[in-house]
Amino acid sequence: MFKQNLSENIVFGFGLLLVFNLSFGACKVSEGSSWKDMIFGSKWLPSASKREARFLPIFSVVPVGAGTCTAPSGEQGNCIPSKDCLLRAGIPAGPCAGGYGLCCVFLQTCGGIIRENSTYFVNPNHPDVYDGTGSCQVTVQKIHPDVCQLRLDFDMFSIAPPESQNHVCNQDQLLVSGGSPIPTICGSSAGDHMYIDAGLGQSNAIVLSVITSGTFSRIWRIRVTQIHCGSLSRADHGCLQYYTGISGRVRSFNYNTVTGRQLSNQDYSICIRAERNFCSIQYNACPDVENNRSRSFTISGNSNNPTGSMVGGGSQVTQNTCINDWLLIGCMRSVDRIPPLAACEDRVCGGTFSAEVGTIQRTVQSSVRPFRLYFHTDGVEAPTDVDNRGFCLDFVQQPCTNGF
Repeated sequence: MFKQNLSENIVFGFGLLLVFNLSFGACKVSEGSSWKDMIFGSKWLPSASKREARFLPIFSVVPVGAGTCTAPSGEQGNCIPSKDCLLRAGIPAGPCAGGYGLCCVFLQTCGGIIRENSTYFVNPNHPDVYDGTGSCQVTVQKIHPDVCQLRLDFDMFSIAPPESQNHVCNQDQLLVSGGSPIPTICGSSAGDHMYIDAGLGQSNAIVLSVITSGTFSRIWRIRVTQIHCGSLSRADHGCLQYYTGISGRVRSFNYNTVTGRQLSNQDYSICIRAERNFCSIQYNACPDVENNRSRSFTISGNSNNPTGSMVGGGSQVTQNTCINDWLLIGCMRSVDRIPPLAACEDRVCGGTFSAEVGTIQRTVQSSVRPFRLYFHTDGVEAPTDVDNRGFCLDFVQQPCTNGF
């Protein structure tokens, strides 16, 4: 019994010392050494002239984690060990983390399953254009049950535009199923993004589909980022688009002042995070350098002719109200109106951006927080609405000291 307890105590003591050494530094051992070397240190070892001491690399500390990296071709990748990139069917794209890791890019196309964060959904033959027809779809599986949202970044996105009469996407479409309701889009929306509510749990898969018909030189590269429920990057509930920062630019899908067409059947919110110590926000129509008369805000009416702004709606229906297509900005007022109007408006449409009826473009301000815009279009344009481009607005948040 005494021998057994002594043996157990020695083993237990050796285990504690081993844990201590592993936790607080590398263990200095030599070839042919035993457990006595670890317990008694260098006094047990023969002289250096007889034996060559070296460090045993029990742990290889490599600064590679879930961080992102940029490939030479511009794609965002994951910085991971090189062997993991090949095992996970990624594309090696150069070193990262000071050479300790490999920037690994993940791509999926028709029929693929997305199992990695920051994976790109690309068209067949990418980066070449695609002229095929049918349905190209990928399934997004959550990397963790605690993923609540997906963010889609349209690095490249050009599919067939909507038809010219009612601006309906009847040739090509991007569809998102399995998550929160998403409006169908088509045309060109490179640089835009979407947030998708992915629900709770592990089994809820999201399907991204590009439906194509007819002839068109299409190309798309959509980066799919998964966002954890507690992440600071998570968008507010109900926001299809989410912007941060004191200033920025928001626009409708397929916006272009020359060839763009405002998409029909749109219903979604655009949210801007209120930064600390900022209590209101101002909007201006984006500059239009292609046209003599600005088309950066043309939501309703015939934009081939001078069209003024219309405001209001809901129960207050008049000749100059927004009933079919409109942009909602909570309690907006024109900034340069002196004295300011006592009443405020919520809806604006027409072909001129302003918080009041007229043909003069104005800066609009709102103090309603959270900062949120809501965009609505119906399924009919002709014959009243012709060649509307949608909207593009530059925003700047205003400090609380402005007293607006």
